[in-house]
Amino acid sequence: MGMEDQAGVEAAPVGGASKQERTWAMLCHLLGLCGFIGIPLANIIGPLVMWLVKKDQSALVDREGKKALNFQISMAIYGFVAGMLIFVVIGFVLLPIVLIIWLIYTILAAVKTNNGVDFKYPLTIPFFK
Repeated sequence: MGMEDQAGVEAAPVGGASKQERTWAMLCHLLGLCGFIGIPLANIIGPLVMWLVKKDQSALVDREGKKALNFQISMAIYGFVAGMLIFVVIGFVLLPIVLIIWLIYTILAAVKTNNGVDFKYPLTIPFFK
């Protein structure tokens, strides 16, 4: 089943990407949530594996995988710094903020990507271009 406009005519997928490509791209973002299972750096390893497996098959997955990796690496750095700042008390405030930002923007990016909308993560260091 394809997407249909208001007149019932089937419309092309947004941005020329198929539903399957958008699903793989969405998974690149969602695999960043693997960090919640308690494995160190799982939030980076999950998107990295997905990106490496699918990047040559889809330009969308390549682009979104890089975005997801950049964001997850950035959040890992921010989380580490906030964790270290616990020793000077301010980390008790910063660490929960980093975790909330990580969760909200990871889910938001996955939903937007699956809907065919280009999403740019804020606060991201561009490691992969």
